[in-house]
Amino acid sequence: STLLTINAGDYIFYTDWAWTSFVIFSISQSTMLAVGAVYYLLFTGVPGTATYYATIMTIYTWVAKGAWFALGYPYDFVAVPVWIPSAMLLDLTYWATRRNKHMLILVGGTLVGLSLPLFNMINLLLVRDPLEVAFKYPRPTLPPYMTPIEPQVGKFYNSPVALGAGASAVLTVPIAALGAKLNTWTY
Repeated sequence: STLLTINAGDYIFYTDWAWTSFVIFSISQSTMLAVGAVYYLLFTGVPGTATYYATIMTIYTWVAKGAWFALGYPYDFVAVPVWIPSAMLLDLTYWATRRNKHMLILVGGTLVGLSLPLFNMINLLLVRDPLEVAFKYPRPTLPPYMTPIEPQVGKFYNSPVALGAGASAVLTVPIAALGAKLNTWTY
């Protein structure tokens, strides 16, 4: 989870494509949270396990953030995703449906997909201006496919939270089912 976060979290440096990258970040983070949290939640059968899983991921990422900071990168170099509130919704779904695995997958997966982009956008409003950070601390290498070009502004481009939440809500449900399948093999 830490490695995926650091790589997907680099979107803050791709200033021309920041919102497009935010949508991809939302999908990767919500699906990653769903598959791991559902797996552990069904493994233990205890509501609260998903929040525990998200807390552990958050701690690991803060450690990685500290390591980058120690190397001289800015404090905002790694934007730590806000997993915990979405995981709490997953736990709440499992508890409220009396440990119903199918409702966990459908309702819980949808809630994670819808909520995680919203929480992360709120988180991003609190970090320093990405343009300032990107120009002050350029990446040592930039792959050719990430060479900044003027982005194409489409009808979804101005609403990264809506697009990220919509795409995540659709994709997180089958990934949550994968988490259940990895656990029980009887789904």
